[in-house]
Amino acid sequence: MTALQMLLTVLALALGIQLTRWLPFWLFRKEPPAVVSYLGGVLPCATMGLLVVYCLKGVEFLAPPHGVPELMAIAVVAALHRWKGNVLLSIAGGTALYMALVQAVFA
Repeated sequence: MTALQMLLTVLALALGIQLTRWLPFWLFRKEPPAVVSYLGGVLPCATMGLLVVYCLKGVEFLAPPHGVPELMAIAVVAALHRWKGNVLLSIAGGTALYMALVQAVFA
């Protein structure tokens, strides 16, 4: 790829990203349609459920360690989020615990 092609690629990507960020504000200058408001309310929960299922899809509950590290990390994420309400803290805490369990305790 030449330098010009790289520059054009970066500019096209930047334009595409900015367009997707600005487009909703251009389309819905006042109140968004009811379906958009509804989806804005239900999609975050649906996405979280999908991510939990995806993370647990390869866990073998009938073989050691029986999914214990995953379930402990999920419990810590839920507890931290309930306690502090901070998404980044919850994710970081659950990830740190999971990595510690997998690499040190259940290695």
